[in-house]
Amino acid sequence: MLSREVRKIYLDFFSENGHLQLPSSSLVPAAGDKTVLLTTAGMQQMTPYFLGLQTPPQRRLTTAQKCFRTVDIDEVGDLSHLTFFEMMGNFSVGDYFKEGAITYAWKLLTERYQMPENRLYPSIYPTDSEALEIWTKKIGLPENRITRIADNWWGPVGETGPCGPDSEIYYDLGPEFDPDPNAKVGESRRYLEIWNLVFMQFNRNGEKQDLPLPRQNIDTGMGLERVSMVLQGKTTIHETDLFLNIIQKAAELTDKKYGVSEKSDFSLRVIADHSRAATFLIADGVLPGNEDRSYILRRILRRAIRHGRLLGLEKPFMQHTCQVVMNMLGDIYPEILERREHVFRVIEKEEESFGRTLQSGLNRFDLLVGANPLTASQESATQQTGPEVGSEEVGGLLINGQDVFDLFSTHGFPPDLTAELASERGFKIDWEGFKQAEDLHKEASRSLERFKTSRPNMEEYLALDLRVTPFRGYEEITFKAPVVALFVGGKQVTQAEAGQDAEVVLAETPFYVESGGQVSDAGYIQTEAGRFTVENTYKPIGEVIVHQGRVAEGYIALNDRATAVVEEDRRLDTARNHTGTHILHQALKDVLGNSVGQAGSLVSPERLRFDFTLANPPTEEQLLEIERIVNEKVRADLEVRVKEMALEEARKSGAIMMFGEKYGAKVRVLSVGDYSHEFCGGTHLRHSGQIGLLLITNEGSIGSGLRRIEAVTGRYAEKLVQERLKLLERTASVLQVRPEIIDQEAATLKQRVRDLERELANLQQKQAQAESSQLLTKTQEVNGVKVLATSVNVANLDLLRSIGDRLRDSLKSGVLALGAVINEKPSLLVMVTPDLVERGLKAGELIKPIAEMVGGRAGGRPVMAQGGGSNPAKLEEALALTPSLVRQALGK
Repeated sequence: MLSREVRKIYLDFFSENGHLQLPSSSLVPAAGDKTVLLTTAGMQQMTPYFLGLQTPPQRRLTTAQKCFRTVDIDEVGDLSHLTFFEMMGNFSVGDYFKEGAITYAWKLLTERYQMPENRLYPSIYPTDSEALEIWTKKIGLPENRITRIADNWWGPVGETGPCGPDSEIYYDLGPEFDPDPNAKVGESRRYLEIWNLVFMQFNRNGEKQDLPLPRQNIDTGMGLERVSMVLQGKTTIHETDLFLNIIQKAAELTDKKYGVSEKSDFSLRVIADHSRAATFLIADGVLPGNEDRSYILRRILRRAIRHGRLLGLEKPFMQHTCQVVMNMLGDIYPEILERREHVFRVIEKEEESFGRTLQSGLNRFDLLVGANPLTASQESATQQTGPEVGSEEVGGLLINGQDVFDLFSTHGFPPDLTAELASERGFKIDWEGFKQAEDLHKEASRSLERFKTSRPNMEEYLALDLRVTPFRGYEEITFKAPVVALFVGGKQVTQAEAGQDAEVVLAETPFYVESGGQVSDAGYIQTEAGRFTVENTYKPIGEVIVHQGRVAEGYIALNDRATAVVEEDRRLDTARNHTGTHILHQALKDVLGNSVGQAGSLVSPERLRFDFTLANPPTEEQLLEIERIVNEKVRADLEVRVKEMALEEARKSGAIMMFGEKYGAKVRVLSVGDYSHEFCGGTHLRHSGQIGLLLITNEGSIGSGLRRIEAVTGRYAEKLVQERLKLLERTASVLQVRPEIIDQEAATLKQRVRDLERELANLQQKQAQAESSQLLTKTQEVNGVKVLATSVNVANLDLLRSIGDRLRDSLKSGVLALGAVINEKPSLLVMVTPDLVERGLKAGELIKPIAEMVGGRAGGRPVMAQGGGSNPAKLEEALALTPSLVRQALGK
């Protein structure tokens, strides 16, 4: 039975039994879900329904959900671990409970999939007597077929959320998987878990308390890969049709045969899994980067590329394996076909980038391993907590954690790959040092939010029984409504006094909440007794809108009749930028092609920012044309229309949607004349002419296949024009030329600077040549070896190396140690001619004590090593060590 048939039978079965089939949500969780980086389970899109925050379209639901789990990425390639998988599930929101879930599961497995009953073994939570009774009395299984497992408790997905006991169903793969007659369900690989029925009864809060949910729910999950393995009679998931075609393509590209060598098989499985995962992550809007989900994508891409290299693939290859994924699953998940070119561009750029990174990173890694290890005895306090190597006992050699972090932050070399390489060579990573370096880096760039520490917990708002704050801001910017909740310092109060930071909830509000890239409104809330300045808004649960700010005058009290007033100029400026963004988006497509896809945006009063996918940078002429088109549409004063329609109707209308965004059953479609049509929930102008003027201020790359364009509109565009004209006039005055020829004069000055720099470089080279001749007189002999150790007066490292090269060539055979104070810090260079390396003299070893004396460290190859320090006063004394170091090395 092919996997597509397995999936279809599942969804059809539950549809026939009154379940509404929903599409898979994106691998990128909805904007409000901060509990996980990626979608890890089918129930994630159901969480608002289980918590009672939103009303489901139907109480019975079913899905086949794309999922990604990051646990044990370094183990992927073995016979059991995966990153990307499909989770089929059926869900009941306050409808059927344990009996219904168990009955449906048994019927599907035994009747539709025709699995033998005697090979199915359920497990339950030890104290779940209700589930036990259903399995024995309703289904008719003997009690000895049911295993009690303490781990049969599911959730929550993050630190908080829905959870409850579960009942798992295992399939007996047979004694060939474990001949032990005492093999146990839940412990032996003979019994494969194929379905988990979760009885969602509780919500775990921030205090780790499991509180009853408003209604009992069912969440089940069946992994498509595992059940396909069973129904196809395979011994591993990689032999199923979900993986085998990808593995065969990778084998074809590498001239390998799957099943011959476990080493090459491991690499082929890595490529297959990571090709599936990367295809879906990129199609869902994730781009390679160094943080969060972007780093996860970069990590799996680079791991796949490296395993391709291990199989002999030096050229980019992942487009071919990802194309197989698209051929297999494109009709089920059309987004991977719709964004095919984008996926390929991102992968191609990452392969090219990592090709360069890999070589430079490997060179740097070799330097670290050869020149900068710490022994475990020297670093006895170091704790091993990292991937792979972190599971071993401390011992042997450690690579400095700061160096591993530098390799990552400066060279883009993933720490996981460093760990993998280190393990292969018998080294371990100083993970504590890495964590300290990472923490220092984060601390340096961290900005604190004033309200973060005083924000109420979600449970505080759940207790208020509020679910929706009607938004009236599309029609009004002033609205009267009572105060229905009030918080100070994270605690509910009845009154907030002047000077206090607080959160206010109104029965209705005209204030827009940051969403879809548009920032929140600001303004004030006025009552008879006081005024509250609104600085920000957010949604803690469901559609409840909370106003954050400070009591400016008097006091604000619960149940006060209030007038909410949105700051009009800020709203209008924001609307100019938002409507301008829509026109700009369409102009980008017109000029650069329909492959342009929105990847993010920011719409604020002062400016707009639009991120989009594009393989190659636009030309200056293209940017000018884009700007011209936008302003042409502005001058046309096109009518801005909003229409609410069903999601499917909106899709069919051709309106542009933000891929990966979660939309409800009804959506707003915003049209600017007949030019632009997009899904949008933001606030806008009534006519495009109100924009006034749009000026592009910046355009550049922000990642592989990702561009960012920024612009200003209205009064901010007017201000920019005035500032640029004044700057032009001032510059012309300084240069004493007419404004229209400033660029010519600047080019002339730039050429003069280049000529002077060239002259200076020539003078410095002559100085180096002259100084080299004088320095040779300081050469001494140590045990028949010529040794020259001296300081030199140079301005940069290039000159230091130039002098070093000349002196080494003049010595023909010898040891050279040079030092210089550059930018107030000592720099070191040690060279050893090849003939002396054979006698045991190594530059990388000789330089270490010298560097230590000047308060630094160094490393390098046997023929050349470089280093530096912090104490220039010790430079001469440090260089004077060289003869004794040579003598000592020759005497070994």
